Amino acid sequence: MSDSEAIKTKTDYLRDVTSQLKEMRHYAQTNTEALSGHWLAFDAGEYKDKEYAARFDTLINKQGQLLDEIDQVIQDLEIAINHSEQES
Repeated sequence: MSDSEAIKTKTDYLRDVTSQLKEMRHYAQTNTEALSGHWLAFDAGEYKDKEYAARFDTLINKQGQLLDEIDQVIQDLEIAINHSEQES
């Protein structure tokens, strides 16, 4: 491992984590949209099945909660990054 890889400031680490979370958030949003499409097919579309529609609705709600939590962590990390940069 080179010296540049071994020595990372906390701010650099926070930036890396924030970047990874933003990528995860993007994929989570895409997954939510796919779940919504499936829910629609079972709720009012060609496969009308209220049981599956309800199950997809539950998944959509959980995925929405995950998106909200990821957004909150990203915001908190960005605040920490700003504070760290101001202290330097």
